[in-house]
Order: sequence, then C-alpha cells, then structure tokens
Amino acid sequence: MVKLIYLTRHAQAEHNVEEDYSIPDAPLTTLGRHQAEELYSETTDLQQSADLLVSSPLKRTLQTTVIAFRGLRSRLESQDPPKPLILLSRLQEANDFPCDTGSSRSQLEQIEEFNGIDFSLLEDDWNSKKGEFAADPKTVAARAHWVRKWLRERPEQNIVVVAHGDILRRITGVQFNLAWANAEVRIFTFAHEDDEDAKLVPWTAEAEAKVRRQ
Repeated sequence: MVKLIYLTRHAQAEHNVEEDYSIPDAPLTTLGRHQAEELYSETTDLQQSADLLVSSPLKRTLQTTVIAFRGLRSRLESQDPPKPLILLSRLQEANDFPCDTGSSRSQLEQIEEFNGIDFSLLEDDWNSKKGEFAADPKTVAARAHWVRKWLRERPEQNIVVVAHGDILRRITGVQFNLAWANAEVRIFTFAHEDDEDAKLVPWTAEAEAKVRRQ
C-alpha cells in the first residue's frame, strides 16, 4: 500500500495580509478562519480515511488544524486506543521573524480554542530559534530531513500534516516552485522505501493509475 502524505499550508494569518513579520506568533485572520472552514468542507473523504494528524505548534497552524481537520481529529481521538493530534516542533516555520516564532507551552495551554490538545511533548526550547530549531539554512535542511524520515517511519499510510510555506518547500525539496496558497493541500509519497534522503515526490493521477494496474 502506498503511503500518502497530505502536506497542508495554514490558512491566511495576520502577517500574510501586509507581510508584517513583526506580529508575534501570528494567528489566523477572519478570512483565514473562513478558508479553514472551506477546507473542512472540501476534505470530507480525507477526514474519514487519514490515520494520523500532525501539526506545527504555532498558533496559525493549530487554528487551521482544529478548524479544517476537526472531523479527522475527533475520529482519531475516539478510537480505541485514542490517537491524539501530534504536535511536531520541527514543523515550525523556517525563519526566525516574530511571526514565525511560536508561543510558550504555558501560553498555548491557556488558549480556549486549543482545549484538549496535548502540549506535554513540546520541548522547553522549541520556540527558541536556537540549536536544532535555528533558522540558518543548514539547520533547517537537517530539520526537514528529520521530518521526512519520521513520516516515512510512521506505520500510518495516510498522514495529514499542517505546516508553513517555507518549511514545506524544504521538506519537499522544492524551494523555488510556485508558492503554496493559504489552506492548500498537496499530496506526496516517498520515492523509495529506504533512501537516505527520504525523498518525497508528488502523488499524481498517473502514479495512482500505475499502482492500480499493478
């Protein structure tokens, strides 16, 4: 069975409106919330078929996740045993602007919209933009590589990931392609089962047809 990764960029956030990168941990705009609701309506089948939900811990990605993938989250959390939303700090945005710097665990836990989310696995320094979370190209590339390998090693076959435009480009290895739209989902699979780079390739209709013929 082919493993499919549904890479999703967050809906419109406040810093996207006028490219104001000084807004700390920028949340969604009213339009962004509407985009997330539309994404929920457009992914009915995915809400029923995906078997893992993963998100960057920044506000805008968490808000997109709880709105757009609420059906999936509810279904997974009601399983026996439950499979809660996973917050993956290495999915945070690649830059170190205030808008791309996350809030502390204690701050996130106080936000009513995020009730029920388990923040206990967040590292104390996840929002420090230092060490493994630094914004220099080499560290970001290593972080993207770690994410790819982590996703490939997961047992689930259909994984929804909610993250940010720049880190998604680095995860997919395509840095200079068309920018990801807000609330856009792109489907990828792994080129090989055991290559060191854990390279992702787009999942196309042609690829799906080929698998079905096998």
